[in-house]
Amino acid sequence: MSQQSLHPSAPRSGKFQPGGLRRFWSNNALSIVVFGLFLLFWGGQSFAGFKNYNEDQVGHQQRTVTYTQYLHTSHFWEATGENWESEFLQMGFFVVLTVYLKQRGSSESNPYPDEEQGGEAESGGSQASPAAPVPVNRGGLALVLYRNSLSIALLVLFLLSFAIHVISGAMEYSQEQIEHGGQAVTPLQFLETSQLWFQSLQNWQSEFLAIGAMVVLTIYLRQVGSSQSKPVEAPNSQTGEE
Repeated sequence: MSQQSLHPSAPRSGKFQPGGLRRFWSNNALSIVVFGLFLLFWGGQSFAGFKNYNEDQVGHQQRTVTYTQYLHTSHFWEATGENWESEFLQMGFFVVLTVYLKQRGSSESNPYPDEEQGGEAESGGSQASPAAPVPVNRGGLALVLYRNSLSIALLVLFLLSFAIHVISGAMEYSQEQIEHGGQAVTPLQFLETSQLWFQSLQNWQSEFLAIGAMVVLTIYLRQVGSSQSKPVEAPNSQTGEE
């Protein structure tokens, strides 16, 4: 009797495994849906921007572009970088501020000392669990960087997004200036314009308004089943999610 007949339930290599797909979805559903919505709305932004751009081109008696050509324009990338930078700035600031600042009763805040139930390992080595990430067990500089890796990553993403905004914004601004008899500007010169800071600050202020509202509203309001909410029966004074 062949080995395959002795183990009929054994998975066959190279074959599609439905259970594996279900497990992948179960383990990654939140990120899949969130990034799916991101791509959906980004695609919507690009199509609406394409229509708006061509309408402006027609109004100025300029040549229209195809959708693919529009995706290479400064008009598209300026709007994209402008929004991305505000998101990463907001999240980066929030991650760092929650290290040092607390809000009594908010699920978005770390608990106060009298509410904490456990601590975090401050160094690698024997204190760390074998299942902990590699930098935790390694210790030293690797651990120092890993302990701050979230805020570092968000800072880098903010700077990259801001660079996209500045470079593409300078191109878009220069095109407008030339059309009105002015001169083109470099990205460094664009940093000195009120247009750049008007675009940035109108997004930055809205992001901090949103996160501030989230911090305060979670003190008094609940959403059953959400990790961003305290349990429904939790008192308003309880800080943190647990």
